[in-house]
Amino acid sequence: MDQLFSSFQIKNLALKNRVVMPPMCQYSVTKEDGTPNDWHYHHYVSRAIGGTGLVIVEMTNIEPDGRITNNCLGLWSDEQIPAYKKIVDAVHAQGSKIAIQIAHAGRKAEDAETPVAPSAIRFNERYNEPRALSTDEVKEMVEKFRQSVRRAVEAGFDAIELHGAHGYLIHQFHSNYTNKRDDEYAELTRFGTEVVKAAKSEMPADMPLIMRLSATEFVEEGYQLQDGVELAKAYKEAGVDMFHISAGGEGAIAPSRNPGRHSGYMVPFARAVREALKDTPVIAVGILEDAHVADSVVGNEDADLVAVGRGMLRDPYWAIHAAHELGEDIDIPVQYERGFK
Repeated sequence: MDQLFSSFQIKNLALKNRVVMPPMCQYSVTKEDGTPNDWHYHHYVSRAIGGTGLVIVEMTNIEPDGRITNNCLGLWSDEQIPAYKKIVDAVHAQGSKIAIQIAHAGRKAEDAETPVAPSAIRFNERYNEPRALSTDEVKEMVEKFRQSVRRAVEAGFDAIELHGAHGYLIHQFHSNYTNKRDDEYAELTRFGTEVVKAAKSEMPADMPLIMRLSATEFVEEGYQLQDGVELAKAYKEAGVDMFHISAGGEGAIAPSRNPGRHSGYMVPFARAVREALKDTPVIAVGILEDAHVADSVVGNEDADLVAVGRGMLRDPYWAIHAAHELGEDIDIPVQYERGFK
C-alpha cells in the first residue's frame, strides 16, 4: 500500500516521498525586478533540508503586469534565469525535486493600472476594471507562457506547473462566469489548451507538466465539480500529466457553495478528478498539515501526493516531523541526526 513516505515517480520525476510544498506567494521582490533574492533562496532550500519530496516555487508570472502585486516573482527575461538556477541547484543538493508555477493574474493583478482579462469584468470594487484582450493579444499571451516555460527548463526545474486555478488568467478563460467573449476564445478550454501545448513544446518529453485546477467554483453562478472534471479531461487530452486540485478563488463564496474549513475539506475534489481520469496522478491540498490525515489521503487512494501549505510555512521541517510522528524512516541531514535520537 502506498503511504505518504513511499516513493513516487511520473516520467523522469522521481520523488523520495509524496510530500509537496505548494506554491505560496512571498511578496518579497522589488517592484522593478521580479527576480528571486536571498529570501526566496533560504525559503525554498530550507524546505528541501526539511525533507519535502517536491518543492513548487510560488506563482511566477510571464510579464510584469501579470503579477498579483509588484512584489511577486516573474520569469519574463533571460536575465532572471540564473537566480532560479541557484535555487534549483541548492534544492537538488538536498535530495529534493523542484517545480515552478507559471502564471498570469489576469483581472486579479492588483497593482496593474489596467489589468487584462478575457472580458472586461472587475473582480470586485477593490480591483481596477480590466480591459478585454484582443484575439491577437491572447495569442501573444500564449507565446509569453511558452517563453517563460523555456526559461524554467533552462534553469533546471524538474517539472512545470501551470496555474489554472484561483481565478487567475487561465481560470478566467475556462469559466463562463468570467469569459463572455465572442471570438474563438469563447470556447472555454481553447486558451488553456494552447498554453498547455505551448508549454509542452519547450519541455523535454520526459518532464511532467502539472496543472493546478479549481475543480469547482464557490460563486453561485460558477461551474461545479462535474464541470471541473470535464476541464481536467480536456487538459489531460492536451498534454497535462498531473493535476494539483484546489477550488474557488473566482469571487466571494456563496453560502450554498461554502465547503467549510475542516481538515481535508478539498480532498473530495481531488478524489473525484483522480477517479475520473484513472491513470493520471493527482495532488490534494486543503488543511492537510496533520500527519495522520495527510497519510490517510495517500493510503485511502484519494490522491497520489499531498500538498501542505500553511503548515509548511509554520514548520520548514514538516516532512521530517511528520515522518517521525508516523514512525516512518526519512533521511535527516547528518548535522541534525542527534536531535532525533
